[in-house]
Amino acid sequence: MADPKGFLKVQERELPKRRPVSVRLMDWKEVYEQGDPSELRRQAGRCMDCGIPFCHQGCPLGNLIPEWNDLMFRGEGRQAIERLHATNNFPEFTGRLCPAPCESSCVLGINQPAVTIKQVEVSIIDQAFANGWVQPHPPERLSGKTVAVVGSGPAGLAAAQQLTRAGHTVAVYERDDRIGGLLRYGIPDFKMEKKQLEQRLNQMMAEGTRFRAGITIGVDISWADLRARYDAVIVCTGATVPRDLPIPGRDLSGVHFAMDYLVQQNKIGAGDTIADQITAEDKHVVVLGGGDTGADCIGTAHRQGARSVTNLAIGAQPPSERRPDQPWPTFPTLFEVSSAHEEGGERQFLASTVEFLSNESGEVRAIRVAETEFVDGRRVPKAGTEREIPADLVLLALGFTGAEHADLTSQLGTQFDDRGAVGRANDYQTSVPGVFAAGDAGRGQSLIVWAIAEGRAAASAVDEYLEGATELPFPVKPTDRSISI
Repeated sequence: MADPKGFLKVQERELPKRRPVSVRLMDWKEVYEQGDPSELRRQAGRCMDCGIPFCHQGCPLGNLIPEWNDLMFRGEGRQAIERLHATNNFPEFTGRLCPAPCESSCVLGINQPAVTIKQVEVSIIDQAFANGWVQPHPPERLSGKTVAVVGSGPAGLAAAQQLTRAGHTVAVYERDDRIGGLLRYGIPDFKMEKKQLEQRLNQMMAEGTRFRAGITIGVDISWADLRARYDAVIVCTGATVPRDLPIPGRDLSGVHFAMDYLVQQNKIGAGDTIADQITAEDKHVVVLGGGDTGADCIGTAHRQGARSVTNLAIGAQPPSERRPDQPWPTFPTLFEVSSAHEEGGERQFLASTVEFLSNESGEVRAIRVAETEFVDGRRVPKAGTEREIPADLVLLALGFTGAEHADLTSQLGTQFDDRGAVGRANDYQTSVPGVFAAGDAGRGQSLIVWAIAEGRAAASAVDEYLEGATELPFPVKPTDRSISI
């Protein structure tokens, strides 16, 4: 426990300030200003002697939150990062990108604003990198066993680091030209600058993990050949099939999936040149979908110089406080204002898109929307409420339907479940012996913290498969979907 009376002395929830909108729209740097160390210490000191730390239940990784809150309160940053790394391979990712279900479970949150767990976490790792406390941990001996990890997002990287440290020779395959998966190309720089990813990859390479970018498994190497080459394979390809909106006008020029748009901007940020880039410059932009990906599109469009930005969500606006059916310590659905929403644009709820309208050149010029009504539990457009919204660029941020099936099924015989995810048992093993699945590929679209937890758990299962026993932690079972999205 930190300060025994900290939660009584400091009842306000303090977070680092975001840079002024007019300033941050001029660059792609992270939106937050440098935090005040004394403020951070005060916030860490609010962590209570609560008896049962429900934040552990809220965190899929089982982070030892009260312990590192106490250490940060006492100014013992080096010990704090050791406790944080004991359960989380990549706190620099979760501290920036996770929606913090741990804070929803904070005991203090029953009648006060919750402890700023996420901010304490990211401060610990940033301090650790700045002071050189994050060092490679190569294995003491090699097992002689080989593992292929397909996909270099958070699940694949977590599995690879755990197995490398256990002594196995691990190769991570990525079809993109750079390692990182959605961390590299799906997350805008204003949410996480890529230097955070690079410094972690440098540590992993020093530990012995091998990275193979620009190789598509199923095309450059068949899945069957990959399985024959390695003692075990882990599928961490994500849930990359986007949910479409098959309505009239869907094939018009100017209507794109959100990830096609975001990936191009991240490539530009990395110094690449993109021919015919999808850009929001001087355009009326409409983003369909009210989640994190939609917010990423909004922030990107503002920085590209959009003329206007409108965000449409088919459902009702979430409440600002917990609903009775989502009591503490569950993870509630709440109305949130992200940094991108602060930067401008209009948000509309209960808006059902009916049709994309074209100009004479076959390009989208507007969308026709109607008010959403519920009929027999279904959300449908309400007749007589149609209206038009100008749109030169429409971005579909409607989520994902699962992993890509074709090559896995035809080349390896892997089965899929009714959610479009790779089917697997409680040990993360698929229907093909020696082939495992972790992260969104096996779970469906979910949170980054779940991806890391599953990567760590799958690594434990693979280590036991190869060696007959394992000392690696097994944080979660694949059937545990309590707070997935």
